[in-house]
Amino acid sequence: MADGPSATTTTAPRARLPARPAEPQRPRRDPWLATVAAAFTLAQLVLVRPGLGLGWDETVYVSQVSGHVPAAYFSAPRSRGISLLVAPIASWSDSTVPLRIYLAVLSGLALHLALRVWRHHFRPGVLALAAALFASLWVTLFYGPEAMPNYWVAIGALACVGCFLRARAPARDRAAWWGVFAGAALMAWMRPMDAVYVVLPLLALSLRCPRLLAVLAAGLLAGAGEWVIEAYVSYGGLGRRLSDASAIQGGLGLHFAVVDQLRSLGGRTLCRPCTGPAPNPLVTLWWFALPLLAVLGAVIAVRARRALPTLLPQACALTAAVPYLFLIGYAAPRFLLPAYALLALPVAGGLVHLATAPPRGTARTLAAGLVAVGLAGHLAVQYVVLERTVHSSAASRTDWARTAAALHRLGVRQPCLLSGYDAVPIAYLTGCGSAQTAGHDASTTVAGLKRAARRTSFAVLVPPGRDAPAYARSWSDEWAGALRAYVAPDARRSR
Repeated sequence: MADGPSATTTTAPRARLPARPAEPQRPRRDPWLATVAAAFTLAQLVLVRPGLGLGWDETVYVSQVSGHVPAAYFSAPRSRGISLLVAPIASWSDSTVPLRIYLAVLSGLALHLALRVWRHHFRPGVLALAAALFASLWVTLFYGPEAMPNYWVAIGALACVGCFLRARAPARDRAAWWGVFAGAALMAWMRPMDAVYVVLPLLALSLRCPRLLAVLAAGLLAGAGEWVIEAYVSYGGLGRRLSDASAIQGGLGLHFAVVDQLRSLGGRTLCRPCTGPAPNPLVTLWWFALPLLAVLGAVIAVRARRALPTLLPQACALTAAVPYLFLIGYAAPRFLLPAYALLALPVAGGLVHLATAPPRGTARTLAAGLVAVGLAGHLAVQYVVLERTVHSSAASRTDWARTAAALHRLGVRQPCLLSGYDAVPIAYLTGCGSAQTAGHDASTTVAGLKRAARRTSFAVLVPPGRDAPAYARSWSDEWAGALRAYVAPDARRSR
C-alpha cells in the first residue's frame, strides 16, 4: 500500500516581483481653507457695504473703462491692470453695488486658490489660519472689494512664490511653472515696480536654473508690457515715465517711513503728510508682534529641516516692504498688503507651534487658550478700526455726492468739465471730465481751461478760505455742498 502524503510539505519559493515606485503623497482635502475664504467674502459684503461710493483713486481706475463718464487723467505711476479687472462690471454699470459684490467674490476665490498652492508645504490647519490672519486685517477687508491694485499684488505674490517652490521640486509639476508665470504677470499687471521688488529673492534663487529664470522674466514682461509700451506712446519714454512716477511719489530716496506706516494703522487710508500722534498701542500691537512671530516660524522651520518654504516668503515680504518703509516719504496701509500676505504663512506656523508644542495637559491647554485670547482680541481691534475707516470714507464720499447734485442744480451737466479741489472724484459723480493745471494730475493749462469754458459746461471748485483762480473770479459762484463752485457763464446760460 502506497504511503500517503506527508504531514509537512514544502513549496518552491515564489519569484519576487519588482517593487512599485512609491506614489507621491497627495495633499489631503480640507474644507477649512475654503470656509475661511467664503467667510472673507461674506465679511466684505457685510462690513464694507456694497453701496460705499468710489474713492479718489478708484474713480481714476474705473473711469478708464466706464461707459458713462470721460476717463480721468492717468498719471505715470498707475497701471491699467485694475481697470481691466473691473471692466466686466464698470463698462455697463455706474453703480458700486454690483462692482463691490463682484470684487468681494473674486477676492475670496483668489485667496483660496493662492493659498491652495502651498498645500504641499504646510498643513491644512496652518493654511486656514494663515488665510484667517491675512483676511481679518482691516486693510485686507477694506481693500478686497475696492477697485485698487494692492490686494491683487498680494494674491499674485502668494501664488508666484508658492508655485516657485513647487517648480524647484524634483517631481515634474507643469502647473507650477504656469503658476510662476501667472503670479508674476498678475503682480506686474497691477503694479510693475511692486512686482520687481517681490520677486528679487526668486530671481536670485533661479540664477542656477535658467529655465525658471526665463519663466519669471517672461511673466514680468507679460504683465508690464502694456505699461512699458504706454510709456513710449504717452509719457515720453520709459525713463521719463519712471522719473515722473518717482516725482509724484515725492522722489524715491532714503526716507524713514516706518513711523508713518505706524500712524496709518489707525484707519488712515492715505497718510500724506503723515502728522499727528500714533494710534492707541492696542491698535498697533499686532504690527510689533508680526516680525517676532515670523522669526519664531522661521526657527521652527529650520529645526524641522523645511526651512525654504518658510524663509522664502519672508524674504519676499521683506523686499516687498523695503520701498514703502525706507524709500518714500509718506504712507498708506495698503502698500504693505503683499508683505502681510506672505508673512501670514510663517506667522501661522509659529502660532500653531505655540498652541501645540507643550506636552498634553495643563501647559498645552494654557498655551492654546492664550493664543485663542490673543487672536480674539486682535479680531476685535481690527473690526473697530475697519468700522471707523468705513464710516470716515463714507462721509467724504457722501460729501462728494452732495457737491455733484448741487452742480447739477447749477446747470453743470454732460458734456461738462470740472477743475479745482476734489475735482477728480466729484467729476465722476457729476458725469464730467476733470482737468488740472498743477499737482499730480496736471493735464492742461490755464489757456486750455479758458477755451473749454467757452465751449462746454465748466465749473471750478474751491474749498472755504481759498480764492478762486484769476480766470474764474468774475464768474458768479454758489455753494455746492461744502465747496464753492465758480460756474462759467456758458454753463449758466445752458441752465
